[in-house]
Amino acid sequence: QLRFVESGGGLVQPGGSLRLSCEVSGFSLKNYAIGWFRHSPREEREPVSCLGASGKSTVYFDSVKGRFTMSRDNAKNTEYLQMNNLPPDDAGVYYCVPRLIFCTDYTANYDDWGQGMRVDVSK
Repeated sequence: QLRFVESGGGLVQPGGSLRLSCEVSGFSLKNYAIGWFRHSPREEREPVSCLGASGKSTVYFDSVKGRFTMSRDNAKNTEYLQMNNLPPDDAGVYYCVPRLIFCTDYTANYDDWGQGMRVDVSK
């Protein structure tokens, strides 16, 4: 089982920003993609974006393009999801999930899920 620690969720006002972190151990981000998912009250768990092992970035939600950015710090074994200009609709539980090498938007192809990071967007 892949080990990783999710952090960075919280409460933010509409228009605010949050940065989610996914620190991995026991494996290298150079060999694993990190998919980012969201589970909101209105939707099942769905893919938001993914950073492949090669560094290729894929964004699945049109609504977050230009506002969400993924980055990776290989020295810290950590990947980040920077979320800016958050509206209430972005609230939910976010997950970072590792997968060998390649991204996919097929949720069932990701096996190792953590507890997630709760993001609340309200005044």
